[in-house]
Amino acid sequence: MMLDERYVIVGVLLSIYGSLSYLIDTVKGKVKPNRVSWLFWAIAPLIAFSAEIEKGVGIHSLMTFIVGFNPLVIFLASFLNKKAYWKLDKLDYLYGGLALLGLILWQITGEGNLAIFFSIMADGLAAIPTVIKSYKDPGSENYKIYFYSMLNAGITILTIKVWDFAHWGFPVYIFGICSLLYVLIKFKLGLKIRKESSI
Repeated sequence: MMLDERYVIVGVLLSIYGSLSYLIDTVKGKVKPNRVSWLFWAIAPLIAFSAEIEKGVGIHSLMTFIVGFNPLVIFLASFLNKKAYWKLDKLDYLYGGLALLGLILWQITGEGNLAIFFSIMADGLAAIPTVIKSYKDPGSENYKIYFYSMLNAGITILTIKVWDFAHWGFPVYIFGICSLLYVLIKFKLGLKIRKESSI
């Protein structure tokens, strides 16, 4: 089933709606965002968005833009939350390096797909602390932002007519990582697995 590409706007609006609840929970101190993850979740998609524009992706690039812009707003809001934290380790430097490498290679080669690829790698590595936290302590997260970002990516995938990496790379990645986080948080999967393994 192929949707009209204008449905990407519906996905973007759903993503904004989902982010609002996380933003409110961040300001109220109900969630504990890892600022490192949220910073890289802003930087990596915005780099990929620029590369998608350069590759002529068009309206589909709005999905990538919003999955970078929403975390940027949450990152900034996290400074109002005393429970938010910085935790820099070797992995943080690795995905920061990957994002930088993607930018450098993009500038040297003029190949936007490299920037998109390294942005996905950086974003995925930045997700690891939140995946672990969602597995161990799902109550410290809010599933709605991931659910609506998953819907946003799914709608975008259903509107793609040109199946090259520039068009499908970031939406497919976002759909996968947000699906994983949604399931871990909403269904408290990590707690259930640990409870069953202790029996």
